[in-house]
Amino acid sequence: MHSHSLADYMNCIYRGDWQGVADLMLLSADKLAGCGAEFLICPDNTIHQALPFVTPHCPLPWLHIAEVVADEAAARGFRRLGLTGTRWLVESNVYPEKLTARGLGYRRPTAAERDETNRIIMEELVYAVFRPEGLRVFQQMIERMKSEGCDAVVLGCTEFPLIIDDANSTLPTLDSTRLLARAVLRRAVEGASA
Repeated sequence: MHSHSLADYMNCIYRGDWQGVADLMLLSADKLAGCGAEFLICPDNTIHQALPFVTPHCPLPWLHIAEVVADEAAARGFRRLGLTGTRWLVESNVYPEKLTARGLGYRRPTAAERDETNRIIMEELVYAVFRPEGLRVFQQMIERMKSEGCDAVVLGCTEFPLIIDDANSTLPTLDSTRLLARAVLRRAVEGASA
């Protein structure tokens, strides 16, 4: 496991410098390849936006978080997913590309929802501040997505499962971090038995 500080990534993201994000990811990839890793993952949904800059130069294959979520959604029979996450993620093609490839539809948050959820993530959740008002914002957004035909919601932010899950969501949740962890375990076990 290797990671640069969140501040290093955010400095690039705030500038829209996805090549800079990719450069940080590649530094980690090279370090992990040198330590004997066989494949790579990134549990941060947002920085997957830089993977197109990473993969052509990467020494190892990546297990893509949105592919894992799309596979799970398809296996469970979901047809249209609500996307949640940072503003950068939900405005990107990270999930739409992988969902569409599996024949799945999706809905994005509205512009106002994107701004408010991004604020809650960056100003509250990453600092372990959990307010009932923040939870209500997510619940209302999920309820709106349900009314637009979504049958599940992607928890596309590492911090979301700290405040929302199947018990307090009107839609079934797809916890991207947990699903990625399970996929990593399966792949590692399969690799060990090969």
